Amino acid sequence: MTSKYTLNELPQIAKLIIEKASNKLLLFYGDMGVGKTTLIKELTKQLKVDDVVSSPTFSLVNEYRSHQGDTIYHFDFYRIEDETEALDMGIEDYFDDDAWCFVEWPNKVKNLLPLNAVAIHLSINEDQSRTISIK
Repeated sequence: MTSKYTLNELPQIAKLIIEKASNKLLLFYGDMGVGKTTLIKELTKQLKVDDVVSSPTFSLVNEYRSHQGDTIYHFDFYRIEDETEALDMGIEDYFDDDAWCFVEWPNKVKNLLPLNAVAIHLSINEDQSRTISIK
C-alpha cells in the first residue's frame, strides 16, 4: 500500500495502519524529520495511550500502556553504533512479547529484525505532504 497524505489526514492513516498491520512489529524508515515520531504519536493515540509520547533517542526504548492495559514499545536506534547494544538491552525479549513494537531507524539493527515485521517507509514531497509505503 502506498499513499500520499497531509498531516491533517494522519489520524486516518494511523487507524488504517493499525487495522491492516499483519503483526504488531512496525519498522519506520525515512530521513530525519520525515515524521516517523509524529506518526508513532498518532498510532499510540489511536491505541488509546494517554502518556506523553516522545522519541526515546537516548534511552533507546519507551514503554507506554493503553487504556486496555496493552503494552506499546517505542524504539529509536538512531544513536546506537553496534547491534550488540540492542542485544544487550534484550531486544529479542521485546520482539517476542505480544506487544506493539514501533521501531525508528531499524536499519541500525537489521540483522536482529524478525522477517515478518511490517516495513513503513515515509518520505516528504515538494508540497510538504508525505508519502507512506507499507510492506
